[in-house]
Amino acid sequence: MKEKTYEKERAFLSPYATKSYESKGRLREEPACPMRTDFQRDRDRIIYSKAFLRLKNKTQVFFAPDGDHYMSRLTHTLDVSQIARSLARCLSLNEDLAEAIALGHDLGHTPFGHVGERVLASLNPAGFRHSEQSLRVVDVLEKDGRGLNLTFEVRNGIVNHTKSGNPATLEGAAVSLADRIAYINHDIEDAIRAGVIREEELPAEAVKVFGRDTSARINTAILDIYETSKDKPYVRMSEEKGRALDNLRSFMFEHVYEHANRLIQESAERMLRALYGYFYERPEELPELYRRTAETDAARAVCDYLSSMSDRYAINVFKKLFVPREGSV
Repeated sequence: MKEKTYEKERAFLSPYATKSYESKGRLREEPACPMRTDFQRDRDRIIYSKAFLRLKNKTQVFFAPDGDHYMSRLTHTLDVSQIARSLARCLSLNEDLAEAIALGHDLGHTPFGHVGERVLASLNPAGFRHSEQSLRVVDVLEKDGRGLNLTFEVRNGIVNHTKSGNPATLEGAAVSLADRIAYINHDIEDAIRAGVIREEELPAEAVKVFGRDTSARINTAILDIYETSKDKPYVRMSEEKGRALDNLRSFMFEHVYEHANRLIQESAERMLRALYGYFYERPEELPELYRRTAETDAARAVCDYLSSMSDRYAINVFKKLFVPREGSV
């Protein structure tokens, strides 16, 4: 079964694609699966991880929105996976590798979206970046401290998925672009739905380049990347579309992200700072997995624990520790 996949990769993938049989391997050697390639196996490990399941209750942009159709960190991840797969397919890259990177790229994201990330970055003397935390999740924290033991290519794509990253594979570059395309376009949908912006307020030049609705913008972006990158040793947008996407991103930061962050900034920051201080002073009350880390680095252990929390779980722990219960003295 796996050999058939290898044959297809040899026959149909681009010479610039990452072949699964040429993987640089895992952190720890282990017996190969007779049916799945290593990248297919990595994808399955990520999907069945606890960190992946928790994404459904982590904020994307709007915290506890009044409606069922807003993006969560999980639905964002699925969007990124779909766009990355589309890019990989049309460019004859390794679709399994792109999918695995996409599904794992936000596993280390904090509760309360980027507000949570900024709070932990300010509290931890070593800083905090969700891309690095995502790698830590798959390398160390999953499986009760054993990690998922993923391949080099998937791990590299996860830690390099942000705009400032430098992924070692074209599949990783496709995921990085897919992440930006996904969050900008679907955050626009959420912002319009929430009444934060109106469709006619979107930058006219960017709308002219990409189109007015989400489907048109995503299709335009994928087609542009294909036309710019086909048969090339890179994956990128044209300069025109890249500028237009940056224009949309700047508009969203100015009119949406800062607004959404203000709505949750005070309460989220208060909760996370209180929780950080509590567990930093009482590392013995951390779950066992994090207590082991706290023996040498308490700040790292507390960030590991807090970043693993869903929004709902963080609120519940805060209430349990700091909100007086009825009848208590």
